[in-house]
Parts: sequence; structure tokens; C-alpha cells
Amino acid sequence: MEERKWEDLEFDCSVNVLGRVGMESLLLDVPFVCKSWYKASLNPSCWKRLVFPQDIDLRWDFTLLDGFKEKYKIHKCSVDAFTKFVVGRSHGNCAGLILPNGCTEEVLKCPALVFLSLPSDHNLSSEYLSILPTLIGRWEHLENLRLGNSEKLVHIITQINLTCSKFSSLSVSSATTGEEEASAIVTNLPNIKSLILRGAWIHFRNLVIILQGCKNLVHLDVRDCTGFNSDDERVLELASNIKTFMREGSMLDIHDDDYGLVFEILFDGYRST
Repeated sequence: MEERKWEDLEFDCSVNVLGRVGMESLLLDVPFVCKSWYKASLNPSCWKRLVFPQDIDLRWDFTLLDGFKEKYKIHKCSVDAFTKFVVGRSHGNCAGLILPNGCTEEVLKCPALVFLSLPSDHNLSSEYLSILPTLIGRWEHLENLRLGNSEKLVHIITQINLTCSKFSSLSVSSATTGEEEASAIVTNLPNIKSLILRGAWIHFRNLVIILQGCKNLVHLDVRDCTGFNSDDERVLELASNIKTFMREGSMLDIHDDDYGLVFEILFDGYRST
């Protein structure tokens, strides 16, 4: 039997296979195997899911950006230019995007986005978040959003409610979750299934607002938060209907002297309904 070669694989099959190998291989390995693989790697379908390392420009380590410059004989290339180049390969078909620190909001013009994770670099996140409510108006397919911080959170989730009918998962790093934010989550995302507020400042009364208002929660992560005690049995009772409730490491703010009084008022109201 004659040995079959990878380069003889049908084009559509090649695209299907290469779309699963990951962004790094698509950039640094696949194009250099053979002409047919290079041609297949240019198909936008190969670039639907793009996962960038958080930091791709480090002086003390050899990064993906360094590998790209070395492979393509490029002397200078900024993180922003590199990110735009890679996202541009999808021709607007990118459905899953995890962005690195150091790129601008220009890379967010992808109407097919289903999953988006913004950088954790808080200085840059402010630039993204200032225009994010407007951009969300283009993302009718968006289901999962991870934010680098909680700035403009109310405006963002209000727009999600107006645009994204299938939205189900929100993650916010080190969020300040006051009454306004908690109420906005309940009002605009009543059907949310996954909510991650790990490391947040969230007073118990605001946690109660979320627990009572978001009846469809399957996953709630409030680990390492400040504002409530993770071992309080009453907290566990309020969250007893949530399949995965993660609260380890959360503790009451030592300055929150009115916790007991506030809780009794809210909990009595909860039990009477």
C-alpha cells in the first residue's frame, strides 16, 4: 500500500485539523511544514479560538512574541501590532479571544465573539472598559465575559442585557461589588448561570441581593472576598441551591460592626418570603 502524506489531505480536512492545534503552532510550526499546510493555515476557520499568554513581552524570558520575531526574521514588533496581526487572521470570525497585556481596544472588533477575556493589566483595562458598552452592541453571540476589573460594570452588564440574549457567564477580577453593582447583576442578568467575583469586596447585604435575585446560578465563586464570613451557616443556607458554591478564604471586614444587625434584618425578610 502506498504511504499517504499529510500534504495530500483534502483542504477542508486540513483546515479542520489545523484549527485544533493552537495559536502557537499555527504561527511557528504549521506554515513551515509544506505549501499545502501553509495555505490551509491562512483559512480564517483556523483562527476562531485565540488564547494569548498574559505576558508576551518579557525581558527575562523567551516569549511567544520573541519566537514570532525570530521565526519570521522581524527585528521590531510591538505587542499591539502582533495581537492585531493574529486576530486579523480570523477576518472577523474569532469566537473565543483571551487577550494579553499591552494591546489596544482595536483588536475587539470581532462580531462573532462568544467568549472574551480582557487583560488583567488594570491601566490598560480602563481603556477597554471605556468603550466596551458600545462594542457589546455588536456582539449578539456573546455568552461569556471576563473583565480585568469592575470599572463601568453597571454600564457593561446593562448593555449585555440589551444585546446578548444567550449570555450566561461573567467573571470580574477583584471587583468592588456595592449595592449598585449587585442590583444591576440581578436586574440585567437574572438568568446568569456562572458568576465569578473572586477577591471582591462584597458586603454581606449585597451578596444576599445576588443570591436572592439570580435564581439560575449553577456556579458562584466568591473565594478570598472581604465583607462576609465564608463559614457562616446562614450564608451556606442562602446558597444551598447552587451546585458549585466556592467561598473559601472570604472573611468579614474587621471594620464592619453592623454586620449582625444588617444580617438579621435581611435574613428575617428572606425567611418570611
